[in-house]
Amino acid sequence: MNILYPKFRLKLLPAMLACAVLGSFIAGLYGLNHDQITYSISPEYFTRLKFAQFRYADLGLPPRCFVAEIGFLATWWVGFIAGWFLARIAVPVWPPAKARACILRGFGIILACAFATSLLGFGLGMIRGPNADYSAWQDFVQTYGVADLPNFVRVAYIHNASYLGGLIGLIVALVYLRRLELHR
Repeated sequence: MNILYPKFRLKLLPAMLACAVLGSFIAGLYGLNHDQITYSISPEYFTRLKFAQFRYADLGLPPRCFVAEIGFLATWWVGFIAGWFLARIAVPVWPPAKARACILRGFGIILACAFATSLLGFGLGMIRGPNADYSAWQDFVQTYGVADLPNFVRVAYIHNASYLGGLIGLIVALVYLRRLELHR
């Protein structure tokens, strides 16, 4: 039941929360930069979809600033969860310096997987090409008034693939840390 009801020494909680907060910061920066790139590919993905989803965060700044806000807000929580799970393995087992190093390696694995899968998503979007069958996306054209559907779809692929890569990276990082723990 330790997975559902984690047991750890309470004095470790500040270090574990610090790792989760660090994960939030790293993921937020990744999302900020990720969305700047994808905004360059399809501004419509943001102006027609994401700006409405994140309207509560609109501070009236220029669009690129709003895109940065959206990128951070859409990803910080992923890093918090990842940091918490990495800390759950590393902090109770190793001395602080080794735990930090292992957690940072875990974050590196997650970032590498998220980036690699976002490139894969971009590639899949490129393979579809402008003359592909986009009939499944016609609701977006009608509901949101999307004019450049191929690039809109390409960015949707990139975003979805990046989240999938983050999950895959977290699993790989957790397995990596668990193996290190077993061989200490």
